[in-house]
Amino acid sequence: MESKIFRVKKCGVMTSVQSEKSEIGVLQKRTLVLQELGGKYANCYVVIVLGNLATIEWAENQLVVADLRFQTHEYNGQVFMDVVANEIVKL
Repeated sequence: MESKIFRVKKCGVMTSVQSEKSEIGVLQKRTLVLQELGGKYANCYVVIVLGNLATIEWAENQLVVADLRFQTHEYNGQVFMDVVANEIVKL
């Protein structure tokens, strides 16, 4: 995994989801849109943050350093890609 600098384009609402992996059965989740540096047309990623990272309110245009994990899963015969931020730190 590689750390990269991103700009927060959008910060979604925090939600609680059921999770068997969580000790209390509930996990906090938030969706962010992160854009690589490099101008208006630089790559953007819709990223999921979980747990304590989801409780942080991220400001638009804020610079952050993030480690992103790309994974796929299959559902009803279709393959979907998830982008999860393992670590994210405000600059």
